[in-house]
Amino acid sequence: MIHVRPHLAVATPAFHVRDEIDTDFVAREALLDAAFGPTRFAKTCERLREGRRPAEGLALVAEGADGRLIGTVRLWHVEAGSAGAALMLGPIAIDAEARSLGLGGALMRVAIDRARRFGHRAIVLVGDAPYYTRFDFTPEATLGLDLPGPVDRTRFLGLDLVDGALSGASGMVEATGPFEAIARAA
Repeated sequence: MIHVRPHLAVATPAFHVRDEIDTDFVAREALLDAAFGPTRFAKTCERLREGRRPAEGLALVAEGADGRLIGTVRLWHVEAGSAGAALMLGPIAIDAEARSLGLGGALMRVAIDRARRFGHRAIVLVGDAPYYTRFDFTPEATLGLDLPGPVDRTRFLGLDLVDGALSGASGMVEATGPFEAIARAA
């Protein structure tokens, strides 16, 4: 059973979700490398994240019962063409040994709930449609939007956090979030 605590952590006997902290950097990067390999830096969405900080309160990690980082998700500020301010979700990664725990779903639910409570209007992402449609993401929400690089349109999905936020949206998705104060080295 998943319990939501006052500080919006999610816990089960196998893991708990919490805010990412600076000391998670090395473990998070290792998890992303294991999940996506070196090609993750060549993806179109990476151009929107490059050198920027994730949205405040929307960088989450999951720790296993042993304290090891086993999951991560981040959301980033973007301008979604004529729809205006939105978030881009990704990447989300789960440790291979923890993929049967429901951790990805827990991270998604916490991230979407927080984004909605923080007053954000919409989320876009590039990902596996069969996975993300269970969270109400659809390719129809992004039909008029473009990304600054190649994208498989069936994987470019959107979610309205406010009814109609992406309705009729057109134009380019552009990064708008603040830049990192300093570059980090792994």
